[in-house]
Amino acid sequence: MPGVLFVTGKLAARALSRTLSGLKRDFSYTVQVLPITVAALMVTSFVARHLQPGDYTQVVLPGLCRGDLETIQSKIGVPVIRGPKDLKDLTRFFGKDDGPDPDYGAHRIKILAEIVEAPLLSVEEILARAGYLWNSGADFIDIGCIPGVGFKHLGEVVRELKGLGYRVSIDSFNQEEVLTGVAAGADLVLSVNSTNLDLCRELSCPVVLIPDPETPLASLERNMDRLHSWGVQFIVDPLLEPINFGLVSSLQRYFLLREKYPEVPMLMGVGNITELTDADSTGLNALLTGIAEELGVEYLLTTEASSNTWGAVKEIDAARKLMYYSRVNGILPKRVDEALLTVKDRDVHRYSAAELREMQEMVRDRNYRIFVGEKEIFVFNANKFVQGRDPEAIFTQLQVKDRRHAFYLGLELSKAKLALQLGKKYFQDEDLRWGYFSPAAGGGDHDDY
Repeated sequence: MPGVLFVTGKLAARALSRTLSGLKRDFSYTVQVLPITVAALMVTSFVARHLQPGDYTQVVLPGLCRGDLETIQSKIGVPVIRGPKDLKDLTRFFGKDDGPDPDYGAHRIKILAEIVEAPLLSVEEILARAGYLWNSGADFIDIGCIPGVGFKHLGEVVRELKGLGYRVSIDSFNQEEVLTGVAAGADLVLSVNSTNLDLCRELSCPVVLIPDPETPLASLERNMDRLHSWGVQFIVDPLLEPINFGLVSSLQRYFLLREKYPEVPMLMGVGNITELTDADSTGLNALLTGIAEELGVEYLLTTEASSNTWGAVKEIDAARKLMYYSRVNGILPKRVDEALLTVKDRDVHRYSAAELREMQEMVRDRNYRIFVGEKEIFVFNANKFVQGRDPEAIFTQLQVKDRRHAFYLGLELSKAKLALQLGKKYFQDEDLRWGYFSPAAGGGDHDDY
């Protein structure tokens, strides 16, 4: 029967055949070994020279094979695809890898990104910061005021931001600042409670209602009724409290209010968790966004004030898409998008020492191959097989004299050590993947503001 043709090099031929034989599949296959040792070094023009039309319906190349696939397709007349970079991922590749869902990326939650201590910044600094946050995925630029600190350029800041097409919120309890910001075109005011509720009658934009400290639920319901009676649009923020300082009780407030008022828009300030917890913000934002999606919270307020929260807006932007897709399709938020896997990778498969020894038997040259195993790094060529956890000790055993080669091996061994420590995938000559931080995902440095 016509089947799938898998193309590989000499080094990986046995491992590929072994993997395919254990694959749960509904197709037949053939393996063609081309006259090259390392499959990753193949280019499509080389493959095209060695393939002929045959009794197969599809050709699968190694994931690291470079070049235009059309070079091969035009010659053999069947579809050509790149498989996974690691042949141990073939099971998942043929089980579920149909490419991204064209509907993926829709979301419901809006992000308010706060510029903290804005009065201490110049107009130019605020505009630069706002541009970074907006490009990261923010839907509102939140101007964070400071109690007792003057903000003479607030009106100018709001007008400039509105002129750039941004939606703007004012985060202040100071009546003069609120009125100045709204007069300049602000779209939303944070926050009001019983102490300044009457101010809402003078505003032309919606407000965010927060609870009074002593009677959180009762005060919210009472003030919601008053705002309804005045015809003031509002968003309710039951206030998310820090861990060990009322987090569970505050989540209960969100749940009870949503249960009683299913149509009232709600806001959650996730910075109270990410900024006040010594943990990477990526996982925290994923969890909090998932909770918000399940509760029907429409707005998330975040900050990037601490170094461990840099990128928080991009994290929530990625998380809101993932959690929305999960809820709408009734699936777990897993194996959909890897943007939030910034430190540890998913589905990391390691080669055993025995498998690598078997590969070494096929090597006939002096070029070093580097692999990361379960507990050690392995480096081998035709003559040497070195393993260990310490890159410096490995390097010493390799006895490399050429400076350029030494620099290259030092770089690769450092990457391999990181992959071993963090549980990441390692591919020689390729960058480690860092989720949304990786250049291909639009990530990069945080100094662009």
